[in-house]
Amino acid sequence: MLKNKCVVLGVTGSIAAYKIASLASSLRKLHCDVQVIMTKNAEQFITPVTFETLTGHKCLTDTFDRNFTFEVEHISVAKRADLVLVAPATANIIGKLAHGIADDMLTTTVLACRCPLLLSPAMNTAMYENSVVQDNLVTLKRYGWQIIEPASGRLACGDSGAGKMPEPETLLSYIIRELAYEKDLSGKKILVTAGPTQEAIDPVRYITNHSSGKMGYAIARAAMLRGAEVTLVTGPTALTPPPFVDVVPVVSADDMFREVTTRFPLQDAVIKAAAVADYAPTTVSSEKVKKKEGDMSIPLKRTPDILQYLGEHRREEQRLCGFSMETEHMLENSRAKLEKKHVDMIAANNLKTDGAGFGTDTNVITLITKAGAEELPLMSKDEAAHRILDRLLL
Repeated sequence: MLKNKCVVLGVTGSIAAYKIASLASSLRKLHCDVQVIMTKNAEQFITPVTFETLTGHKCLTDTFDRNFTFEVEHISVAKRADLVLVAPATANIIGKLAHGIADDMLTTTVLACRCPLLLSPAMNTAMYENSVVQDNLVTLKRYGWQIIEPASGRLACGDSGAGKMPEPETLLSYIIRELAYEKDLSGKKILVTAGPTQEAIDPVRYITNHSSGKMGYAIARAAMLRGAEVTLVTGPTALTPPPFVDVVPVVSADDMFREVTTRFPLQDAVIKAAAVADYAPTTVSSEKVKKKEGDMSIPLKRTPDILQYLGEHRREEQRLCGFSMETEHMLENSRAKLEKKHVDMIAANNLKTDGAGFGTDTNVITLITKAGAEELPLMSKDEAAHRILDRLLL
């Protein structure tokens, strides 16, 4: 995912420095070229050898180190860098960077970089909330730095409050968002629906379906990584929502209809991957639902047809994609759905096909438009998500 990308990690004198070893390891597993630069104070918390072992590069600490190839080291690193992350960032390094002070290897390198710059503050709550530190962070933002807000909790000093450096997984997500894909969807607003809906029969029971939400979540994540502003309207799932996405949880089809149609006018595209229950029980008493086994005479009402509503109320420039899960006559049924719902594309799959269907990490999709049908081979849902976006939006 990050092959041929170079990330410079600037590590400063905070107890949280040990967490960056995990981040460096995760980046290497994604085939990223990782260069670590440490301040002298950082060496009090973790050794350069740790990073050298994990990255395969010498850990840079001294601006005037004579053990190097014949090139100006800090300029060479700056030219290679696709992204710089200073983490943990102490109040001291924040002040230096905000005011252009270059008195060590890290600050001189950063000042020579023209790539995206990220910074993750880590310090005592009182220090973090100090007006001087806050003013310096505002200054860095004005100069184009992206500040990763610290977490709140119990700090190493024993105090509780803001100032904790986020976990390595969170820092990694910022790097991946910045570098993994070209931002060809920048400026686009995309709404994705995902997961099942639940239609209550009574306070205990409900009607639902087998949707896991994995395909919809994959589409939301792919669109976010490509720079889109993404809203994910999701039914109940066991999945962790993708980062940097506006997540709107819903339960019933009526809930989903309301949330989607409210947001629909401002979207450039809507991709409906949710498996909405087609029918919901009407309001019935507990006595009426105590039926004999096999008796399906509970009164039902049809749930809102979200996709058809969107197709009938769309703007000309909006793009709409629906999903079609079939067990037979997949192409015929999906083409009919394409026409009836007035959408640009149907992503169709057959529940009986190996590797497709509910709950899997793979899918076998056929993309159907008015121009024809494109059969995609078995691939991960993440890969399929990008193919759907390519076909629908580019």
